[in-house]
Amino acid sequence: MNKDEIQNLIKELVEKTGVMATAITVNKETEVNTWFRVEVNEPHFFLERDGEALHALNHLVRRIVEKHLSPTPLLAKERGEGVRSEFENNILIDINDFQKKRVENIRAVAHMMSERARYFKSSIEVDPMSSFERRVVHEFLSDATDLKTESVGFGPTRRVVIKYIGAM
Repeated sequence: MNKDEIQNLIKELVEKTGVMATAITVNKETEVNTWFRVEVNEPHFFLERDGEALHALNHLVRRIVEKHLSPTPLLAKERGEGVRSEFENNILIDINDFQKKRVENIRAVAHMMSERARYFKSSIEVDPMSSFERRVVHEFLSDATDLKTESVGFGPTRRVVIKYIGAM
């Protein structure tokens, strides 16, 4: 699927909820994520319960895009033989910048905890997080040469541990 098809899919799914999408734009922030920013007049439908409906929308769009990609290129990718699509990276849908603000807050926490790990030269555990939030922390701290991150625990108590490993 190309960018326009994905935008049409998002618009169709959003409007099936009874909420009108006023604008859908693509903001390719990194090589890892492709952000689709959706503007709606009634964001509360998607943002209540800590964005539960927004998470569901993200899940649906990812699964539909995966379904439209043939399984053969997927197997080729696993074997290192080729690229699947321009949207092989993670598709993220954001309603009225809800996810963007959430990611900024998670990065601020990760920065604060990483500075704490450096100051005390020890491991620091972050509060339990969803897989999305843990991934943001891992990506944010991936370039730090003196820190290592790993997820520990199970289920709703799974958390990130930021470990000080010293200057390399």
